[in-house]
Amino acid sequence: MNRIGFIAFLLYLGGRMMKKKIVSMVLAATMAMGLAACGSTEADNQASTSTDGKTYKIGVCQLVQHPALDAATEGFQAALTEKLGDSVTFEVQNASGESTNCPTIVNGLISDGVDLIMANATAPLQAAASATADIPVLGTSVTDYATALEIEDWTGTVGNNISGTSDLAPLDQQAAMLNELFPDAKNVGLLYCSSEPNSVYQCSVIEGYLKDYGYEVTWYAFTDTNDVTSVAQSAADASDVIYIPTDNTAASNTEAIANVVIPAGVPVIAGEEGICKGCGVATLSISYYDLGYSTGEMAYEILVNGADVSTMAVKYAPNVTKEYNVANCEALGITVPDDYTAIAE
Repeated sequence: MNRIGFIAFLLYLGGRMMKKKIVSMVLAATMAMGLAACGSTEADNQASTSTDGKTYKIGVCQLVQHPALDAATEGFQAALTEKLGDSVTFEVQNASGESTNCPTIVNGLISDGVDLIMANATAPLQAAASATADIPVLGTSVTDYATALEIEDWTGTVGNNISGTSDLAPLDQQAAMLNELFPDAKNVGLLYCSSEPNSVYQCSVIEGYLKDYGYEVTWYAFTDTNDVTSVAQSAADASDVIYIPTDNTAASNTEAIANVVIPAGVPVIAGEEGICKGCGVATLSISYYDLGYSTGEMAYEILVNGADVSTMAVKYAPNVTKEYNVANCEALGITVPDDYTAIAE
C-alpha cells in the first residue's frame, strides 16, 4: 500500500470509530433520559397517591364506660380500620354517664369537622340528632330508635341522616327464659333507670310477656347512680326474681346491685352479658362487639361507597345466646339447662 492509500485507510478507520462513539453517546443519553423519565413518573405517582388519597375522621360519642358499650366501640373501630387502614382516624369521647355531656361532645365533634358520628347509646344518638342534619350519624347500642327519636310510624328506617344498629334482644324470649328458670316465682321486679328511654321501652314490652306467664310485675326505678342501692333493696325485698333491661346506669353499677341481691337470695335475669356478669344469673345476650362491627361496615358503605344513610334500615344482632353466671348461680343454688353457656370470667 502506498502512502496515499495508507492515509486514506486511517481516515476511514477514524471515521468509523467516531461514528460508533457518537452512536454510543446518543444511546447512553437516550437511556439516561428514559431512566430519568421513569424515575420522575414514579415519584409523580407516589405524590399523587399521597395527596389524592382521601382520609376520614370519625367522631365517637359514648355515653359511659362499661363492657358492653366499650365492646361496641371496639368493634366499630376494628371494622373501619380493617377496611381503611391509616386512612381513618377516630376521636372518641366519653360522657361519663352524664347525658347532659352528650350535646357538648357532639358539638365539639362537629366543630372538628368529622365526616361521620357514631353515637354509642341512646343519649348520644339524641344529642347528635339535635345537633346536625347534614353529617351522617350511626347509632349503636340503641334499643329502640322509634322511642329514642320520637318516631310514631316506625318502618325500620329513620329517613334522614341517621341509621345504625339496635341492641334489642328478643324480649319475648327473655321472658321465656325467666319462666324456664323460675316457673314457681310469683313476683317479678323490673329494675331500671327512669331517665333512659330505652329501659322504659323494654320494661313496657316485657311486662306484657311476663304477665302472660302469670307473674305479678312491679316497676322499680332509680334516677341515677345515687339511688341504685336503695331502689335495688326495695326490689329485692318484694320480688322473687328481678329483671334488668339493657340499662347503661345499671351496667355501670352492677357491683352495688350484686351487694344487695346476692345476700338477699334474689336472682337477676339481665338484658345483656355485662350486667349478668356483674350481678345476674342468666341472660339472653347479643355480642356488642359484633354489633359495633356491623355499624362500622355501615359507616364504610356511607363514606367510601356513597350509600344513602336515609335509606339504610336499622340493623339488629343476628344471633342471641343463652348465658349464665357460674359464680352467682352457685351462690344462689340455681342449676341451668345444658343449652346455656357459661360467661367467661
